[in-house]
Amino acid sequence: MKIKLFLLLTILFFNLSSCFSFIKPAEDRVTAYIEKYGYYAVQTMKKYQVPASITIAQGILESGFGEGELAMKSNNHFGIKCHAQWKGETTTHDDDADAECFRVYNSVLDSYFDHGEFLTARKWYESLFELPIYDYEAWAKGLSKCGYATDPEYSKKIIDLIEKYKLYQLDEM
Repeated sequence: MKIKLFLLLTILFFNLSSCFSFIKPAEDRVTAYIEKYGYYAVQTMKKYQVPASITIAQGILESGFGEGELAMKSNNHFGIKCHAQWKGETTTHDDDADAECFRVYNSVLDSYFDHGEFLTARKWYESLFELPIYDYEAWAKGLSKCGYATDPEYSKKIIDLIEKYKLYQLDEM
């Protein structure tokens, strides 16, 4: 009886584990995101002078490794809302409030470039561009101070991602 129960449990375990094999640990998903979009962050840094480490860390955090609903259906990797001047396609998504208006992009690269443009075009982010481009800690804290996100732990999360995955190396490319 014990052998039959053991065999049954073993078969059940292997069947269940194969059913969930598509679930990757968060660390693997972050690494995959960096490999896929790190180049975009570097291109954004060259064009808009926003540190690549900041951009990619925000992309990871805001898009849920590129697997969040807004990223998947709208290529919006930074949670950028419509705002009055946006003339492109839009979608609604629940965020701080229900059914808020968010930007839709044709590609993830468009989302990355718009993130750089978004920061450079707004007066309240001007102080960021007085910071050294390699000072990711100051940039992360500055983003929070300027009101980029409502999460009081936002800058800490950005800094933790940058340090854990050595994203500061992208700033040197």
